[in-house]
Amino acid sequence: MASENLTPAEYIQHHLKNLTISVDDSSAFWTVHVDTMVTSVVVGLFMVFAFWLATRKATAGVPGKWQAFVEIVLEFVDKQAKDAYHGPSRLVTPIAITLFCWILVLNAIKFIPADFLAGPMGWVSVQVATLVGVADPSKFNYWKPVPTADLNATFGLSLSVFFLMIFFALRAKGLGGFIHELFTAPFGKWMFPANLLLNAVELLSKPVSLAMRLFGNMFAGEVLFLLIWALGGVGLVGVAASSMLGLGWMLFHLLVIPLQAFIFMMLSVVYLSLMEEGH
Repeated sequence: MASENLTPAEYIQHHLKNLTISVDDSSAFWTVHVDTMVTSVVVGLFMVFAFWLATRKATAGVPGKWQAFVEIVLEFVDKQAKDAYHGPSRLVTPIAITLFCWILVLNAIKFIPADFLAGPMGWVSVQVATLVGVADPSKFNYWKPVPTADLNATFGLSLSVFFLMIFFALRAKGLGGFIHELFTAPFGKWMFPANLLLNAVELLSKPVSLAMRLFGNMFAGEVLFLLIWALGGVGLVGVAASSMLGLGWMLFHLLVIPLQAFIFMMLSVVYLSLMEEGH
């Protein structure tokens, strides 16, 4: 439900704003999105703990429900990674599993109504700001629930993949081979300016496309969820419309959420494979 003190527009703007702390007030670059960082780390630790529970109680006999589910997920990701990656590295499957499962759980936070997280966590943020002596604690009353609806989070994930791409290329071709390919492929050494430009654009566009695709889908979904929830504050008709539309949009996201995690994982594996291939 929207707050009684906020209009629908103010309600949506409030829930789309991150809780930020500026390390350097003179530069927006050094601004930390606290809610994105905290939620991502907590969810990541929860995922590791859940997988640890599955391995701790693993049995060679009839598996329990949780063990069976984890085995299905791991076998699925392992098969997809092996089909897409044709190199010798054993790191690809663990990378694919980490990306898919982490992004899947981060995306799934969208199923929790925004006020269930933004309200309590915003209140906690204000209390913490008060305890440390901040002059205006009310400006910390924000908490954006879904980390993948924050461009900083998706770019962080894609930059990690980018650095892995460079690592895989250097390991497969060596520094000399990698630089030689940048200047000579695809048109030969006499066209090295065009080669370098094309290869640089191709290389840099991969992490950008990864980040923007995931962010765009999750941010748009978050905005629509907030629009639907805001309807609940405009009478009984609004409550009924909000409930029906919210249920329909949530059912649609049962497909969108795992699909976005799968696309990010598969493209990452394909990019790693391409970086080891020679031109």
